[in-house]
Amino acid sequence: MKKRVAIIGAGPAGMTAGYEISKNNKFDCIIYESTSAVGGMARSFELFDRTVDLGPHRFFSNDTRVNKLWLEVIGNNYKMVNRITRIFYKNKFFDYPLKPFKALILLGFTESFLCLFSYFNSFLFPKKNTDSFESWVSNKFGKRLYRIFFKGYTEKLWGIKCESLTAEFAQQRIKKFSLGEAIISAFKVNKTKHKTLVDQFAYPLGGNGKVYDNMLKTYESNGGRIIFKSNILEISLTEKNTYLLKTEIGNEEFDFLISSMPIDNFLRIFKSTKTSILNSVPSLVFRNTIIVYVQLNKTNLFKDQWLYIQDENILTGRVTNFNNWVPDIIGDKKDTVLALEYWCYEMDSIWALEKKSFSEIISKDLLNCGFIDERNEILDFEVIRIPKCYPVYKDDYKIHLEKIQNFIDGFDNLQLIGRYGSFKYNNQDHSILMGYLAARNITKNEKNNIWDINTDYEYHESSIITETGLKTN
Repeated sequence: MKKRVAIIGAGPAGMTAGYEISKNNKFDCIIYESTSAVGGMARSFELFDRTVDLGPHRFFSNDTRVNKLWLEVIGNNYKMVNRITRIFYKNKFFDYPLKPFKALILLGFTESFLCLFSYFNSFLFPKKNTDSFESWVSNKFGKRLYRIFFKGYTEKLWGIKCESLTAEFAQQRIKKFSLGEAIISAFKVNKTKHKTLVDQFAYPLGGNGKVYDNMLKTYESNGGRIIFKSNILEISLTEKNTYLLKTEIGNEEFDFLISSMPIDNFLRIFKSTKTSILNSVPSLVFRNTIIVYVQLNKTNLFKDQWLYIQDENILTGRVTNFNNWVPDIIGDKKDTVLALEYWCYEMDSIWALEKKSFSEIISKDLLNCGFIDERNEILDFEVIRIPKCYPVYKDDYKIHLEKIQNFIDGFDNLQLIGRYGSFKYNNQDHSILMGYLAARNITKNEKNNIWDINTDYEYHESSIITETGLKTN
């Protein structure tokens, strides 16, 4: 008799796990997805007579396992996109990652001098306690550049002061890049780019969500099942050490359980969760996102795939221009589709605003950015709300998360994966790797530690995807 596997969630992690498990005919797999589509936050959909993604999603990985899997799924149906992302600050565009000399020139002589003085002061007299985002970034860039290019955007995103945000976020996103490193490299003849400064990424023709659409086709052709619009009401551990899932359409029993649903939601419906663990749940806080897609009667607004908006007078924190991803897909369209992101908590008033109320918000932001001259250049807009999409790394979160991780590790055949499930600020490749390794833990009886992904795990083999395929470093 086949062993039964349940997967909760069909985002990058869950869909990858299902895709891999379905290759082994010794297992019967069912995916439960609460929405009507696969891909989670990485899905694509049709809007304004074109395909758009749920926000900006670039795929880049150094991990050969992930890259091989991605190419296996997408084949040759992708293009390499020259990455252009900048910071919008005081009506000027600054390269991101920062190119120090360009940035200093744009800031002007006086501000540049103050930034350099601030950097060398931080270099000579660094903060000893680097536990917070503020102290960690200030040591890398100097206090002044931190305030200009990092503070405002970061506080928009997380909704808390940078001194209350753990340095782990900076370590994951900024990694080892520093102003000093960039200054030194600028004078080197043989320059080598740090891996965080990639200038190209692979993008599937048909949108980022094509990866997970293709996974689904293979998964179903291999005999895997998926149930859309299904909510898990309760999870129980039976006397046989199996998992009983209660849904709106009935109960199902499984030998293995993989969950990518928000970790707090999982713990609340898992009947074996101890009171002491439930007491830690409120410390795992998620941030919500509102994406407003705007159709404009304009073209050639800016050359970037997306912009970080570092301006406290502009409410949106990031603006994506879908015309600049794979331009030849757009053809001769004379309009532009932008995605404006607004971050909030569930209790914030903006989360409950009606669609019509966003008309004034987006008009003001687009005018202040200089992307439109008149409000009538907005042809149409659509509002999409995404709950619990960013795990907030508050200064005390790790204590509670480690407690929860130890609790989960006490159960056989139970794995929590993905950005939601593991409470990690994953890129797409991290979630794919989580799903891949979770599947191997089941089908190959491996002992991969999923919690280590997106920390300091070592690549088994390093490679990159190029326009001609996989290139091993």
